[in-house]
Amino acid sequence: MQANGSIAASMGDYSVNLGSFSATALDRARHLITGLPLASFAGKSALAREVDVLVHRLAQHGLVEYRLYSRDEQDLVIIEPQVPEYWPQRAKLGKNDTVVLSRFAYLRRRGNELVLESPRAGALFRIGDPVIAATLATLSRPQKISRLGREAASFIDLLGLLLDCQILLKLSAKDGAGLRLNEGDGNLVLWDFHDLVFHTRSTEGRHANPVGGTFTHAGAVQALPAVRPAWPGRKIDLRKVSASEPTSAFAKLLRERHSVRDFDDEHPVTLAELAQFLDTSARVLSEWNSDTNFGPQITYSTRPYPSAGSAYELELYLAVSNCEGLSRGLYHYDAGSHALVAIGASAQQLKAFSAAAQFAMDAPGPPQVLITIAARFGRVSWKYSSIAYSLILKNVGAMIQTFYLTATDMGLGGCAIGTTNIDLFAKTTELEFHVESPVGQFALGRGRRLPAES
Repeated sequence: MQANGSIAASMGDYSVNLGSFSATALDRARHLITGLPLASFAGKSALAREVDVLVHRLAQHGLVEYRLYSRDEQDLVIIEPQVPEYWPQRAKLGKNDTVVLSRFAYLRRRGNELVLESPRAGALFRIGDPVIAATLATLSRPQKISRLGREAASFIDLLGLLLDCQILLKLSAKDGAGLRLNEGDGNLVLWDFHDLVFHTRSTEGRHANPVGGTFTHAGAVQALPAVRPAWPGRKIDLRKVSASEPTSAFAKLLRERHSVRDFDDEHPVTLAELAQFLDTSARVLSEWNSDTNFGPQITYSTRPYPSAGSAYELELYLAVSNCEGLSRGLYHYDAGSHALVAIGASAQQLKAFSAAAQFAMDAPGPPQVLITIAARFGRVSWKYSSIAYSLILKNVGAMIQTFYLTATDMGLGGCAIGTTNIDLFAKTTELEFHVESPVGQFALGRGRRLPAES
């Protein structure tokens, strides 16, 4: 809190400016350290409105936690936001309503706490009371609110919050036991539990955990060597029977492939080059139908990269920042007709895509073209059980290597990016994250020549 009335939230080297407020609002804001009841700033007074603005700005950055119950200075339930702009909302529940835990909900140990969470939820719930944890466990089967007992009645607010977060489901009379088909739309039916958890927790946007090269375990475990120590036993030296230099153009291309993070914005990639890149690496080459033993025919296609079961579930979205002959914007690549289709995206959203990619690559500037690889998950999970998401990631690896080799062959630069924000993509495209969502990214452009190369 500054003398001029401005407030900033700081964590280490990270700081967020929250604006300027009156002296009375600053005084009230000090109570946020120990806890400030939501009801205390729910009114229409000038002070209440100021505090409400401050708390919502904090919430937009995920900097607020919500204490739901306390007893003898012990927190029984704390709500920990996992997505920006989360705000606790209680869904309505009556004594005759029947609820059940979502099949995506899980209660686990984190440190010395129990946390209840779900990949579909905007927040997780830290459970500090064994009675509450035991009652939640009974909701693995559908339960009518009126039959949960006196203990459950005392935390009906919690059940309403869990219902709003989709950790709990409200069942109708026709829903029966509330199993897989009652979870939601058909796109959710296609997801296995572990796959949806992996998708949301290995990308950015739907959790508040550290992401990327944090060297979390550097102080506890030694780093493994770059090359595995040799097995004991007789060794056959292959260098005696293989050529030391590449014997074909393809072998030379493999050795020349490398990541490029610095792009020459005075000489950007051209639309013609981008068209050739996509034609070589991702275009649909043929389509056909195949009968199944289950009734409907399935359509298939052939493309330049391999895909498990010929599913070809991957879609390309191009955030173009600097391409000669092509306007700045977001485009979908229609691989069937080899065309780019413009998608409405704000300048702020495009900037967010580029800035995140630049940060992830630790690059001096944004990529000229950022290719987001999204998956139509149901294309794979309709057929495969337990391994669907694993197969998708293998397909992404095959596509990225194809991108690298194509870029190298064309004299362009490229770099695979290890993380992407699925929530930003969902808001930009208006596609739900469990229907079609990013699983990889690739930066493309004309690499800047080093002095030794010119």
